[in-house]
Amino acid sequence: MRVLVLGASGATGKLVVKQFMQRNIHCRILVRESAILEEEIKESPFVETMKGNISELTDLQMESLVSECNVIISCLGHNPSCKGMFGNPRYLVFHAVKRITEIIENQPSHKVKLILMSTAGYTDEATETNTKSEKIILSLLKMLIPPHKDNVKAADFLVKEAGRRNENIEWVIVRPDTLVDHNEESLYEVYASPIRSPLFNAGKTSRINVSHFMKELATIDEVWEKWKFKSPVIYNKE
Repeated sequence: MRVLVLGASGATGKLVVKQFMQRNIHCRILVRESAILEEEIKESPFVETMKGNISELTDLQMESLVSECNVIISCLGHNPSCKGMFGNPRYLVFHAVKRITEIIENQPSHKVKLILMSTAGYTDEATETNTKSEKIILSLLKMLIPPHKDNVKAADFLVKEAGRRNENIEWVIVRPDTLVDHNEESLYEVYASPIRSPLFNAGKTSRINVSHFMKELATIDEVWEKWKFKSPVIYNKE
């Protein structure tokens, strides 16, 4: 098994990489030239590091990036700065997910599991509904906060366009609620849909629990079969 992790220098992405390192599973990561990686990751024999911005890669470079990878995990996000929030690329996550699926479709060689880190603020309109007030606020977030619109657009692409059209791609959209930083894994619960309002009664999800769930999806067939083509929501157990 080889796992590609995008956004590996981020707060959640680095924890995902460590999950696989601890189990001696080979990872390939793409990080910006300016990214700062922990020594544990930099020195690991199980981590292959590639440098570059995913939005600037050529098709040939993208093909090389995903080659031989059985699992692709996107923890991509926008930097919490004015430039990161409102500058280009506006659709970093969406374009990355779209290009990856197109490459896999055009060069099918083996089945790929694609895991997208999203947010409990994403609504799967095919199976979920929001209250009127939630709809208004979520619409405003899409208009005013580009990263939220990007996350929604990326998830919608998998649900509405990628769907199940190619037998070589299976996907899961992981939706944490309010992210918190914990040093150790704890008990958590996974649901098919939100069990509380992410706006008015938000729960908490530790990043390390998100990374553990993603590892379970990637490595345990029963877990993958349960959640493939779905958008599970993960909460820390209270």
